[in-house]
Amino acid sequence: MKDTVAPYTTADGRQIGDVLMDMRGITLRFGGVEAIKDISFDIREGEIRAIIGPNGAGKSSMLNVISGFYNPQDGEVWFRGAKRPPMKPYQVARQGIARTFQNIALFDGMSVLDNIMTGRLTHMKSGLLAQAVWKGRAEREEVENRAVVERIIDFLEIQAIRKTPVGRLPYGLKKRVELARALAAEPKLLLLDEPMAGMNVEEKEDMSRFILDVNDEFGTTIALIEHDMGVVMDLSDRVVVMDYGRKIGDGTPSEVRNNQEVIDAYLGVAHD
Repeated sequence: MKDTVAPYTTADGRQIGDVLMDMRGITLRFGGVEAIKDISFDIREGEIRAIIGPNGAGKSSMLNVISGFYNPQDGEVWFRGAKRPPMKPYQVARQGIARTFQNIALFDGMSVLDNIMTGRLTHMKSGLLAQAVWKGRAEREEVENRAVVERIIDFLEIQAIRKTPVGRLPYGLKKRVELARALAAEPKLLLLDEPMAGMNVEEKEDMSRFILDVNDEFGTTIALIEHDMGVVMDLSDRVVVMDYGRKIGDGTPSEVRNNQEVIDAYLGVAHD
C-alpha cells in the first residue's frame, strides 16, 4: 500500500521518498497511565526524522514501540507498506530495523570487533554444528560478515581500537562502537536514542558528521531522539514534537521552531 502524499524536497535540495514507516493513532498505556496518546506520524525513506520533547514526553516509549519492545494497546504500525502485527524485538530486527540505546548496551569484556560482529547475527543462517566445524557455508558466512564489519570500522574511523576491549574505551568512543554495531545489521531504518547524550562539543561534532554520512553514503533512513536542539535543527529533515504523551508539533525544523505550542513546552509554560 503506497502512501498518497507526494515525495518532497528538503531545504538543502535533497529528495525525500515514500513513507517507510507509518505510526497511526498509537496509544500506549502502563496501567492507568497513558505514555503515548493517539499519536500519528510517518518516517520517509532517506530522511533524518527527529523525535523531540521535554523529559517524560514519551519519546523513548515511542522508539520502543517502533523497535518492538512495547506493543501499543491502540493504533497500527505500518512498515514498508504492510501493517505490522505484534512482534518481538528480534523479529523487528529481521525486518530491517536496528537501534542504539540511551544507556550504552555493549559487552565490556569483548573487543570492539567482536561487539560489532554481534550486529551481524540476523544475517547468520548456518546452524550451531556448521559453525563449530567452520567449513563450507559457515566459513563463507564468517568471511562475508567480517568484511562488512571491517568496512564499518573503516567508515567510523575506529581502526586503532578494533582489538581493544570495550570496557577500556572512553564514553564517546563507546557511543561510536554502538553505532557501528547497529550499522552492521545493514538496517533500512536506524533508530538512535540520544546519540549525543553525555558528549563534549568535539564528540558531538564527530557523531553529527557520522550520522549525516550514514544517511548520505549508505542511504539509511534515520529516526533519532535528541535533546540538543542545535543538533536537531542542523541534522533533521523533519521533526515531530511530543509533550506529556501528545504530539504538539510536526514539520520541518523551521516550522517546529516557530510553533508556539512547542515554544511553550520547552519554556515550561504552565498547562491548563
